[in-house]
Amino acid sequence: MKKSVWIIIAVIAVVVLLCVGQYNSLVSGQENVESEMANVQVQLQRRSDLIPNLVNTVKGYAKHETEVYDAVSDARAKMAGAQTPDEIVEADGELTQALSRLFAVAEAYPQLNSNENYLELQDQLEGTENRISTARRDYNETVRKYNTKIRSFPTSIFANIFGFEKYELFQATESAQEVPEVNFD
Repeated sequence: MKKSVWIIIAVIAVVVLLCVGQYNSLVSGQENVESEMANVQVQLQRRSDLIPNLVNTVKGYAKHETEVYDAVSDARAKMAGAQTPDEIVEADGELTQALSRLFAVAEAYPQLNSNENYLELQDQLEGTENRISTARRDYNETVRKYNTKIRSFPTSIFANIFGFEKYELFQATESAQEVPEVNFD
């Protein structure tokens, strides 16, 4: 009788340890995903901080391109207000498109392209865009691992019991596929 009680206690202890281990693993995965999204947001904020200086430099040369400046300003404001990953993806797509239009305007002014301040800002923005790309890739890889974990057996059982849900990948918006239109008429 004593032996069977000890076996039952041992089995219960193993099950409890398995549950605790699975739960902690899921929490760790969830934290990693959230950390990677924070890294994306840091790089997006860095880009957002560079934009006013870039716009002001271009404004000095191309004063009549107010539509482009307004589009950049609006997209930047939308990025600042984005809270969810979906909102961030959408705002990022709009900001990327607006920046493309700004660079197209800048190309029409050769004297601007030789301005040291503009060139330095453009280099900083290009570096930031590379960091954003890397952060997005890291986020997507972390999300892929997490989503695979919560869908794999036996972890999927614990994920369902404890309410762990799938995260969405960071994907480009449809507007990012469009070529920006710049009209100098």
